[in-house]
Parts: sequence; structure tokens; C-alpha cells
Amino acid sequence: MTKLHELAKLRQSVWYDNISRSLLDSGELSALLDAGVVGVTSNPTIFQQAITGGTAYDPAIGRLAADGRSAQEIYEELAIADIQRTADLLRPLYDRTNRGDGYVSLEVNPGLAHDTAGTVAEARRLKGAVNRPNVMIKVPATPAGVPAIRMLTGEGINVNVTLIFGLTDYAAVADAYISGLEILAGKGGDLGAVASVASFFVSRVDTAVDAALASAGHTALQGCIAIANAKVAYARFNDLRRQPRWRALAQKGARVQRLLWASTGVKNPAYADTRYLDDLIGAETVNTVPPATLEAFLDHGSVRSTLTEGQDEAAAQLSRLAELGIDLASVTQTLQDEGVAAFAQSFEALIAGVRQKRDQLRSPS
Repeated sequence: MTKLHELAKLRQSVWYDNISRSLLDSGELSALLDAGVVGVTSNPTIFQQAITGGTAYDPAIGRLAADGRSAQEIYEELAIADIQRTADLLRPLYDRTNRGDGYVSLEVNPGLAHDTAGTVAEARRLKGAVNRPNVMIKVPATPAGVPAIRMLTGEGINVNVTLIFGLTDYAAVADAYISGLEILAGKGGDLGAVASVASFFVSRVDTAVDAALASAGHTALQGCIAIANAKVAYARFNDLRRQPRWRALAQKGARVQRLLWASTGVKNPAYADTRYLDDLIGAETVNTVPPATLEAFLDHGSVRSTLTEGQDEAAAQLSRLAELGIDLASVTQTLQDEGVAAFAQSFEALIAGVRQKRDQLRSPS
């Protein structure tokens, strides 16, 4: 039994924040599933590194280039093939857990983050192209993304809501999911067939707030706010589950939209390398973990329910931060804006890298 199996007993799931063809071909992903990983997430940066950072995809790129495919078409075919293979590998988990886990996520084009209609159309298209029940389509929690989440949920599409940093955005996302389920229920849809996670980013909050605290000459709260923010979000998640509006949906078979802790790799070397797993353990949550952090946790992580510990202290820390003149809502909005821009840049670099490989591989030697 690994620490991941111990987490499962506490009703927390660990997903792997990485995907690549070599991971699939080598059997490494299968080994991770044996170790207790129960899902996979991807993003444009991960695909950029996988496709353009080596030669594993070159034979496929060469074949597609010979068929006259554009760089965008090549990327999509490569990514969808990887997502389909991963979904098939995870399918036994999905079936065994009655659709509780076994999901793989694919992100809409980040360039659509401020385009509701474009996001909805892209999500529908990607879901149809992958054609697997255990795929989640990643949609950002931007002002344009939130109504898209409601619409897609209302159509029975599984959504991984990404780039949540702040409590206000989380509240909007949770409401969009509940509203979408109400729409689906009104159409007689199967609520139990829909799953969603709200991906709450963690380590970048500490990075930004620590810098603001240092500039203000207050260091006592450094390294505290990301965990405090997450604990308050978890308290609100549990509050939502007690509301009559949610209970009415639950009676019809609806699944909770689990909080998923993302960006859990430690950015500050002064902090323990497993802190964003050790301190974020709670029932009905997911932690999506990058490779180095997963290895560290398996080796020396600590397993106990921690999300419900010190929730009053967490709220007090957020209050104290405001008293010091640091506007967490402003910080988290900036982080979301930067996250959208970073994923868009990664996507553009990915397409440019595929284009370069395509042109090289189809050029006469």
C-alpha cells in the first residue's frame, strides 16, 4: 500500500498533472495507476513540453505533415490520441468507482478565455472528438468562462474548471455548476452522469502574497495564505453541500463538484516539498500533482486529514492580511490574468513548435 492508497481511505483522490506519449508507451502511467493515481490532467504547457521538447511525436508529425495537415490540426490529432489512450487506460477505474474517478482532462484553446460562445463551441467539439465518457473539458474561471461552465454542465458535459485563485471566483464557479445541473434536471437529464472539479490554484498564491508581505515589511504570514485560502474554500464547499438547493439536486443523483488543488509544486525551496499535499487533505477533494512532487510525497509525505484543522485560524489569517493592506482579491485576480496569458503563450509556442517540426520533417533531406 502506498501513501496514495492511504489518501483514498480519507476520500481524497490524487491525479497526475502530466501527460505524454512516452509516459503511455513506457508503461509508466500504468505503474502510477498501480501506485494509487486515479486521474490525469493536462494543460497547454504540458503538451508544449511533451510534443516539442523531444522526438517521441516526430513520426506521427511526419505522417500528418505528408497529409498536408496544418500545425493546429496536427496538434489536435496528437493531443486527442493521447487523451483517448489515457481515458481508455483509466476506464476500469471510472467504472469501478461508479464514475467517481478515472478522468482525464483536456483544455479548450486558452485564446478563448474571454469568449463564452467560442469556449462552448470548442468544448463541445473537443468532447465529440475525444468521444470518451471519462474526459473532462477544462474551462477557465474567467468572467466569460463562468457562463460557459453553466451551459456545458446543463448539456451534461464534464467540466474541469481551471485557474481559480480566489474565493469570489470559486463562489461563481460553484453557482454555475449548480445552475447547470438545474438546467439539466429540467430537461430530464441524468445528473449522476455529470462530474466536475473546481481547480483551485495554490502555490502561486503564496509566491505572490509572500512578495507583497516582504514589500510591506510583514513576514509573519509568509507561507500561510495559500493554505488558509484553500481551507476557507473547503469550508464553503462543505457549507454548500448543506444548502437546500444542493440537497434537492443530490436527491436526484447529482455529484458534488469536488475542489481540486492545483499548482501544488512548491515554488519556494524554503518550504517543505510536500506541503501542498500534506496540508490539503480532506474528503471529497482531489490533488493533481506534478511528477517531482508526487515522487516526494510517496517518499516522505504525511497522511492525515488536515483541511478541517485550524479553519478559524485560516479565516483569521485572511482577515489579518486585509488589515495589513494587502487585497487578496486583487492579488488572485492578477494571478488569474497572468495564468490565462501564460497558458495562451504556451499554446502559441506549442503551435509554433509543431509548425517548425512539421516543416522540418516534410522538407527534402
